[in-house]
Amino acid sequence: MIAETICSAVSAAGLGIAAITAYRKRFLAATRIAAYSLVPVALVMTGVVQWLADKAFSPTAWVGVGLLGVSWLLFATTRMVERRAGVGSRKERRAANKAAQRDAVAPAASAPSLGSSAAPAAQPKAGKARKPAADSGDDFSDVEAILKKHGI
Repeated sequence: MIAETICSAVSAAGLGIAAITAYRKRFLAATRIAAYSLVPVALVMTGVVQWLADKAFSPTAWVGVGLLGVSWLLFATTRMVERRAGVGSRKERRAANKAAQRDAVAPAASAPSLGSSAAPAAQPKAGKARKPAADSGDDFSDVEAILKKHGI
């Protein structure tokens, strides 16, 4: 009974504040305040307040809240143990991501196209004759072919 009285008083106060806000020609804010003010009365009329009051004084409900707390505590503890043990640590995930990125990229993709390459696989071997460097026109021949195909 007290909860219903408190909700009604809160709604009446909120509607009063909404009326003052509307008087000051702030109609959008007044409408929003009125909407929030009607929620407590609506909860009383639907019986939610009575249901909550019954649950608040129920020992079974408090045992359920306690079990939720224990469950959360167990989750938090296992998470902390995982972090301390390094299982699935951030470093391991980063290393795995870097390895996956390296494998996904072509080996010579990061080598510069005009100068000498830093990658040892791209260096010519000492025993073989060095091929003359391709002129820059050959590098863009396929691009030029595509552009000519589209009439550009």
